[in-house]
Amino acid sequence: MEQKKISRKQFLGMSAAATGAALFSGVGNAAMAQVLPEDEKTAGSKEYILTNVRLEDGFEYNEKKEVQATKTGLYNLHIADGKIKSIAKEGLNLKLKTIDAKGLLMLPALRDMHIHIDKTYYGGKWNAAPRKGYTVKDMITLEQKLIPQLLPDSQRKAEEAIKLMQSQGSYFARCQCNIDPVSGLKSLEHLLAALEKNKDSFAWEIVAFPQHGILYSQSESLLREAAEMGVDFIGGLDPTSVDGHLEKSLDAMCQIAIDNNKGIDIHLHESPPSGKAAIEYIIKKTEENKQLQGKTYISHGFALARMEQKELEKVAEQMGALGIGVVSTIPIGRTIMPIPTLKKYGVKLMTGTDSIVDHWMPFGTCDMLEKAKLCAQLYGWTDEYSLSRALHIATTDEIVPLNDSGDRVWPAVGNEANFILVKSSCSAEAVARLPKREGVFFKGKLIAGEMKG
Repeated sequence: MEQKKISRKQFLGMSAAATGAALFSGVGNAAMAQVLPEDEKTAGSKEYILTNVRLEDGFEYNEKKEVQATKTGLYNLHIADGKIKSIAKEGLNLKLKTIDAKGLLMLPALRDMHIHIDKTYYGGKWNAAPRKGYTVKDMITLEQKLIPQLLPDSQRKAEEAIKLMQSQGSYFARCQCNIDPVSGLKSLEHLLAALEKNKDSFAWEIVAFPQHGILYSQSESLLREAAEMGVDFIGGLDPTSVDGHLEKSLDAMCQIAIDNNKGIDIHLHESPPSGKAAIEYIIKKTEENKQLQGKTYISHGFALARMEQKELEKVAEQMGALGIGVVSTIPIGRTIMPIPTLKKYGVKLMTGTDSIVDHWMPFGTCDMLEKAKLCAQLYGWTDEYSLSRALHIATTDEIVPLNDSGDRVWPAVGNEANFILVKSSCSAEAVARLPKREGVFFKGKLIAGEMKG
C-alpha cells in the first residue's frame, strides 16, 4: 500500500499543471470572480506596511450598559513572511513598500467549511433541472448517471469555484469529495490537482465522502484507499435511511478514521428518531476513542433542530465536552438549527456553502459573510453587539475582532495575515450590509480585490 501512495502523489505532482492547462481552455460562461493573476498575487507580498487600516478598539455603552456602538481607530501593520509582525498607531519607521488601506475595515478572512466543488455545474452551463420529491436514494441513482458526464471537466470547474471563494473573502475550504464506485478515486485526483494549482493562494481540508453510502454502495475499500491520498476526514451518510444499519455504517466510518488517524465529518440529514440515535451513537464512539475527540463533526445534523429542548440540552452538553462540532449551512424554513443552544454548551460551529450550483441545489454564492447575516436574521440578532458576534460562524476558530467584554483579540502580533478589507465602520455593519471584499489576503498575499501602494 505504501508504494501505491507514493506513486499517486508522484502522479499528481507531475500531472497537475499539465492536466489543469488542458482543461482550462473551455471556461465557458462561468460567472466572473474578481481574483488576481498569479504574478500580481505574489508581487511585493513578502514584506510591507499596510497603512491607514481600520481596527476595532472596543465597545461604546449606553446608560443601561448595553453596547450601542463599536469604537475603531486607524493603524499601521507590518506584515512579513505571511504574518503580522507589529501593529502601531503611529508610523512604523521601516523602509518598506506601503499599501494604503484608506480607512477600510480589517476583518478575519473567511472559511467555507462545507462545499462540494468536485461535482459542480459552476463554470459551465446553468442547470436547475426539477428535483422535487427526490429522496437521497433517488439522488444517488441520478448521480450514478451524472458523474461520468461531470468528471472530464471537474478539475477546471473546481478551479473556477476556488476563484469564486477567494473573491468572496474565503482563503480556506473544507472540500467534500465523492468517493463512490462510479467515480472511484478520479474525483479526488482531479480535486487534489485543482487545489495543488492554488496552494500558494488557498488552503484546504478534504473529506472523503461516500455520497452513495458506505454500505449501500460497498465503498469501504475505496474510502480506505482515499485515506492514503491526502484527505483529512472520513465521511459518512445517513446510516439508517441510506445504509440500512446504523451501527455497522457508523462503525465502518469510525474504524477507517481511527486506522488512518483521520477526523470524521458525516452528512446527517435524518430526523428523529433515527437521526437522534445516530448522533447519540457518534457521541458514544467519540467518548470511547480519544483519537476522535476534537476531530469529529456532524454536517447538517437536522435532527438537532427537531429534538425536544431537554434532550437537545443533554446532547449539546455531551458534544461540547467531547469537541464534537456542527457544520451547518444555516437552513431556512422549518429546519432552523438550534445554534444558540449549541453555542451555550461550547459546541464548535462552522458554516459552508454546500452547493454552488449543482444537481442538488442552485443557490450557493460562497459568501460566508452572507451566512453570518442569515444567522443574525434567523435568531433575531439585530443589535450592535449581537451582529458583531454573528461573524464567529464564518471565521477560523470562531474568532471575532473583539471578545465579549470588548477587548481586541484580533488581529494580534504573530497571527497569520489572513484577512479581508471592506468599506464598513465595524464588523456589525459588515454583517448587516455585506460590503464588497475590497481586498482579500492569504498569508499576507493579496489574492483577490484591488489594493494600490
